[in-house]
Amino acid sequence: MPEDVIRLHDHYYILARSSRVDDRTRVIKHGDTFAIFDRFGDIVPFGSGEQGIYHQGTRFLSHLDLRINGARPLLLSSSVRGENDVLVVDLTNPDILLEDDGVVFQRDILHIFRSKFLWDGACYERLRLTNHGLEPVSLSLSLRFGADFVDIFEVRGTTRARRGQVLDPIGETDHIVLGYEGLDGVMRRTRIEFSPPPTTISGHEATFRVSMSPQSSETIYCIVRSEIGEAARPRPDYDAAYVEARRELVDARLRRPRIETGNELFNDWLQRSMADLQMMLSETPYGIYPYAGVPWFSTPFGRDGIITALELLWLDPDIARGVLTYLAATQATEVNPAQDAEPGKILHETRTGEMAALGEIPFGRYYGSVDATPLFVVLAGAYFTRTGDREFIDSIWPNIEAALSWIDDYGDPDRDGFIDYIRHSPEGLVQQGWKDSHDSVFHADGRLAEAPIALCEVQAYVHLAWRQAAALARATGRAARAAELEAKADRLFVRFNETFWDEELGVYVIAIDAHKRPCRVRSSNAGHCLFGRIATPERARRIAGALMTDDMFSGWGIRTVSSLSARYNPMSYHNGSVWPHDNALIARGFAEYGLNDAITAVFHGLFDLSLFMDQRRMPELLCGFVRRPGEGPTLYPVACSPQAWAAGSVFMLLQSSLGLTVDVAAGQIVFNRALLPEFLPWVSIFDLRVGDAILDLRLERHRYDVAIQVLRREGSVQIVTVK
Repeated sequence: MPEDVIRLHDHYYILARSSRVDDRTRVIKHGDTFAIFDRFGDIVPFGSGEQGIYHQGTRFLSHLDLRINGARPLLLSSSVRGENDVLVVDLTNPDILLEDDGVVFQRDILHIFRSKFLWDGACYERLRLTNHGLEPVSLSLSLRFGADFVDIFEVRGTTRARRGQVLDPIGETDHIVLGYEGLDGVMRRTRIEFSPPPTTISGHEATFRVSMSPQSSETIYCIVRSEIGEAARPRPDYDAAYVEARRELVDARLRRPRIETGNELFNDWLQRSMADLQMMLSETPYGIYPYAGVPWFSTPFGRDGIITALELLWLDPDIARGVLTYLAATQATEVNPAQDAEPGKILHETRTGEMAALGEIPFGRYYGSVDATPLFVVLAGAYFTRTGDREFIDSIWPNIEAALSWIDDYGDPDRDGFIDYIRHSPEGLVQQGWKDSHDSVFHADGRLAEAPIALCEVQAYVHLAWRQAAALARATGRAARAAELEAKADRLFVRFNETFWDEELGVYVIAIDAHKRPCRVRSSNAGHCLFGRIATPERARRIAGALMTDDMFSGWGIRTVSSLSARYNPMSYHNGSVWPHDNALIARGFAEYGLNDAITAVFHGLFDLSLFMDQRRMPELLCGFVRRPGEGPTLYPVACSPQAWAAGSVFMLLQSSLGLTVDVAAGQIVFNRALLPEFLPWVSIFDLRVGDAILDLRLERHRYDVAIQVLRREGSVQIVTVK
C-alpha cells in the first residue's frame, strides 16, 4: 500500500503529505480514459502515487520519463490548453556533461516541445526537438516506461491478497507490448508505438540517437494504447486522431449556447468550467454522461450526474436526457444487500476493472445512496419542463414509477413518513447522503448519529420529487395519480416542518436518528430544503439569514457545518469545508424564495474564489477557514480537480441570479426578479434553444433592475419578466 494511503472506517482515506492541488499535476481525459502527468509531461511517483494513464478502472501506464543524455530536461512552461484537449509542455536541456571537465553544450540550446492528448483509449504524444545553437548537436533522447496494471482501488489504498500475472514485454523495432493477465481472466495490454523507430528498444526503455544541424528540428511520435481482451485493432496516427478529437470538441461547442459577459475574469471561469464539463462527459450506450471527477471518481455516479445535469439543464438538456437514460437502464430490479440494491433504487456508482469484476469491491454496481432516487424523479420533471419531450418521459415512466415505489416501500421501512437509510453491505457506505464521510452526521455534543438516519435535505428532495411527478402525471393524462402525489407532498410538507424545524438554531436540523432524536446541528443541508421547496417563506428567510452568519459563511462560500458545531474542522471533508456545488444548490433554493441578497453573497464568494484557482478551475471543495484580507483561500489537499458538479456550479449560480426558468410547454423564458452582481455589468446568451425557437439575449445591470434585450428571435417564444 502506498505510504500516503490508509484505510479508515471502511473508507479509503488519502493522506495529504503531498498536495495534489499545488500546480504539480496536469489532467486530461477522454471517454473512459484519463491521464495524470507531472508538469514535465512525465509519470513519476509523487504524493499519493496517482499519476498514470488509466483506462476502464485500471492503470495502463505507471511510469514514463523523458531524459536527454540521461538527464532530466529543465521545465520552461506547462499547461493544459483552454479546451482541455491537449497538454503542452516546453522544456530545454540542462548543461550536459559527457566528460568530467567539459560541457558539450550549454543549457537552453535545445527546445523540446511535448504535446499530448487522449483519444479512443490511447494517449498520443508528439516530441519536437529544435536546435537553437550555432553548432550541430548529437544527443541521446530516451523514454523510460512501465505498467503496473493496478486497479484504481489499489491506487486508492486497497491491499489485495492476490494479483494476476504481469507478462514479459514483447518488443519489435517500433513498438513494445506490456501485458497483464488478471484473476478475472481478462488480458490487458499496454502497446507503446514509436515513429520513427528508436535506435534501441527494451522492455522498459526506448532510446533515440538524434543529430541536428543549427536551427533544425526533429520530431518523434509516441502512442500509448490501452487494450482489453481483444487483439490490437488498427488505430489512427497522431494527426488523424487529433483531427477526430478536434471535430468532437467543435461539434459539442456548436451544439450548446454561448455566454459572454462584461467581465473577462468571469468569462475565464465560464470557459474553463464548460471545458471541464466537456472533458468529463463520456459517451455510454445510453447517451452522454458526466463522469464525476478525476482521479478517484472518473466513472458514472448517480447523484453527481443528476446534480450536474440540473446545473446545466437550462443550457444543455441533452446532458439530462443522457443521465436519465443511463440511470433508468441501470435502475435496481431486485434486493441485493451486497450492493445495497432494492427494486426501483437509482445507482450510486458503477466501476469497471478487475476488482469490480471479481466482487472484491461492491462498486461494480452499487446503490448505497438515499438521495439519488428522488433526485432522479426531480430531474425527470425538470427535464420535461425544459424540453416538453413527452415521448421521452413516456419511455421512462415505468422507471419513474419504480423510483416512486422505492420511496414508499424501501425508503421508509418504519412508515414514519420520512425517508431514511442504513447500509446493508458491510463494505458499503455508512453515510448515504451527499456528505458520505463516516462522521458527517452527528448530534450537538459530537456523538455520531445511529442509523437508520433521516436527513433533512432528503425529505426536501422527496417533497420536490412528488411535486414534479405529479406535474408529469397531470401532463401525461394521469390525473388521479397526480392528485395522489400532490397529497403525499402536502402531508410531507406539514409533517417535516413540525419535526425538523429547530427554533433555537433557526434552521432545520441536519437529521433525525434511529431513536427519532433530532441532530441539532446547523448545516448547509438546511439550504437544500429551500431547493426542495419544503420551507415556508418565513423559515426560508430565517435559514438564509442563518447561512449568511459568520459561523456558516466563510467569505468564500457557505460551510458544510457551522464553525460553532462540536465536530467543526475547516480542513475536514464534510465538517466545515466549502463545496461549490453545495453552494450552487443552496443559491438555487434562495432563488425559489426571492432571496436575492443571499444569492449575490454566495455568487460573489465563489467568483472571488475562482480568481485564485489555477486555470480558473473550480475544485471539488476547499477548506472552510474564514476569508482573510489580502489572502487567498486555503485549498483542500486531495480535492478532485476537475469535478463535474463543481464545474457546473457557475451555470446554476448564473441561472439563480437571473431567476431564469425555461418552460417549453408555456412557450416562455421567465426572469423572476433578475439581478446581476456588481462584477457583471452585462451578460449575453447566444443560441439559446427553447423548443423550436432560438434566441440571442443581452441582459444589462442597472441600479435597481436588469434590462433584457432580445437580439435575435427565431420561432415563437415569449420573454416574461417578474419584478
